[in-house]
Amino acid sequence: MTDSTRAGKRERLAGAAVRVLHEQGAEKTTLADIARAADVPVGNVYYYFKTKDQLIEAAIEEHGRHLDSMLESFERLGTPHDRLKALIRGWTEQRDLTARHGCPTGTLAAELDKRDDGLDRSLAKVMGRLLDWIEGQFAATGREDARELAVALFAAYQGAALLTNTFRDPALLETEGRRLERWIDSLA
Repeated sequence: MTDSTRAGKRERLAGAAVRVLHEQGAEKTTLADIARAADVPVGNVYYYFKTKDQLIEAAIEEHGRHLDSMLESFERLGTPHDRLKALIRGWTEQRDLTARHGCPTGTLAAELDKRDDGLDRSLAKVMGRLLDWIEGQFAATGREDARELAVALFAAYQGAALLTNTFRDPALLETEGRRLERWIDSLA
């Protein structure tokens, strides 16, 4: 087996872990579920990951890579307000998925917080990077209250994602996204 084949299977397993953990939750998900979603024989999973916790850790790393890629694409936009509104639009574009399963990182964070293995802290670092980026966007507009605004924006999304999932109503997230975009405009 070549290194690229190994890396490909490992990446497929990590990507599948993100999807399956989001759909089923960490406690209900088995290695077999992830192997099936990645189209990898379950016996091969142990070659890459010895435990489900290692796969959860790989999923957290995948969340981080996705976040980095997304933020990098936003950096090409003209202004901090444009970047923040692109983030909001990204959240609202996922409204149907959020209605079915909640926010991918938020729901995983809530579930991992109930465990005593430190994985919640790993995910908190990923979410912290997003919070820091949001703060940086507000700071770039000259706002001295950038951290407070960043927390308000992130909290508004997480609350809307929770309600969208609770009521299985994608329109809630869409409506909150429009309100948040108007709020960003009002800060200009």
